[in-house]
Amino acid sequence: MIRLTDVTLTYPGAKAPVLEEVSFAVEPGELVLVVGGTGSGKSTLLAAITGRFPHSTGGELRGQVRVSGRDTREHRPRDLADVVGVVGQDPEATFVTGTVEAELAYTLEQLGLPAAVMRTRVEATLDQLGLSELRNRALDELSGGEQQRVAIGAVLTAHPQVLVLDEPTSALDPAAAEDVLSAVHRLVHDLGLTVVLAEHRIERVAGLVDKVVLVKDGRVRVGAPAALLPEYEGAPPVVALGRLAGWQPVPITVREARRQAGPLAARLGAAPVAPARRVGERLLSARRVSVRHGVTTAVDHVDLDLHAGEVVALMGRNGAGKSSLLWALQGSGRRASGTVRLADGVDTAGLSPEVARSKVTLLPQPASDLLYLPGVAAECAAADGGTGRARAELDALVPGIGDDTDPRDLSEGQRLALALAVQLSADAAVVLLDEPTRGLDGGAKAVLAARIREVAGQGRVVVVTTHDVEFAATCADRVVVLAGGQVVADGAATDVLRASPMLAPQVAKVLPDAGVLTVADVATRLAARDG
Repeated sequence: MIRLTDVTLTYPGAKAPVLEEVSFAVEPGELVLVVGGTGSGKSTLLAAITGRFPHSTGGELRGQVRVSGRDTREHRPRDLADVVGVVGQDPEATFVTGTVEAELAYTLEQLGLPAAVMRTRVEATLDQLGLSELRNRALDELSGGEQQRVAIGAVLTAHPQVLVLDEPTSALDPAAAEDVLSAVHRLVHDLGLTVVLAEHRIERVAGLVDKVVLVKDGRVRVGAPAALLPEYEGAPPVVALGRLAGWQPVPITVREARRQAGPLAARLGAAPVAPARRVGERLLSARRVSVRHGVTTAVDHVDLDLHAGEVVALMGRNGAGKSSLLWALQGSGRRASGTVRLADGVDTAGLSPEVARSKVTLLPQPASDLLYLPGVAAECAAADGGTGRARAELDALVPGIGDDTDPRDLSEGQRLALALAVQLSADAAVVLLDEPTRGLDGGAKAVLAARIREVAGQGRVVVVTTHDVEFAATCADRVVVLAGGQVVADGAATDVLRASPMLAPQVAKVLPDAGVLTVADVATRLAARDG
């Protein structure tokens, strides 16, 4: 179905190839996972499979890429549209109509298919993806997971043989991600569709895929998940847990880990009584904050106190009001009611943009909204006045980005890291981060989590909105959960995350009674018991 033979890909003006001498095949009906570090070349590999490299990106392609027998060098992306369907991580950017049914029919209209054929295909796609009850809904009223399923459906109506998905769950809450991935899994098994999927949150998909393509240092390795994931630094937490416990074979899924977890659970014992959470000085106090967008209430009379030394994970489903609350806390977001006061009593709504950035800084979503200059060095200098702080932050998060690189040429994870470095250089007491892990690999997320802890340790407070439960388990000591614009849970991370099956990280699912969230927690407990 897909065959790459001695493929080397080099962007215009680049001194070295992004990928070199890549050869592998994807067979019909396989679900293949592409993994690799931020900026490793995963998206470039997908672009080669879809024909966008080099036709849309420019650059040099040596070797051969064939999809369903067609050479991508000789066939532009539009010539492959009937064979390859492509879905990115931002479905809204691809929508061209107003409703679900119209969006599914649009591609068929462009192909000029008869009305009867169009109706049959749209109905089949609605059923395959569980969208039949949403057929007349406006696209902008759907949740993130529903929008992603519609985006997949819009390409499926053309009956492609291959579906390419680039980070399809990066912006989705755990439940919505599960819905999308379950739909993809059904397409593979029920229709025999071939799917190539790039994803950083490997724990969500490791148990579903047939083959893994590991991209590293310009080279590619291909093999079964059980063979490649245990040696990949961004592997799911259960893999690291298996290594720590000495389990053989090393588990890839929670289910596999549970089968071997009995002796380890016995060594850990029951969860110890957690000490009362100590908090520092109150740095921000929100009272009765409400936010409305038209007739929709996004935030509904929320009270929230933030204290020095805290890392707070703000969690909840897509559309729960997390981003709206962050903007209201920062001060530039419009409030329908309520107050947000800093330690000195000043309401954040009254701060000028310059003063606000030094007191309460916000990394928005998308982070690229902050970037407007033509080079990385220029962005860093504009942020910190030439002190080098922003550049140092960037190098710590994602090293190796050139000063003259245009931010538009960076991968999404690299752009996010640059925007984050720009904001952290302001040294604000209150730091608000909206989905800061999108596009980051496991290593970069570990560095970010450590940096967030350092920032909090300086007597500041960090609030992170995230759908990444593993990241929240790593860095947060407090979790606030929103639903319908209201706070429905607020407490210690260990308590809140373990209380919900959807929010529980993998280690907590494997060892539910031990009171642990991460592999590091397990290692610490074992050292205390055995030392």
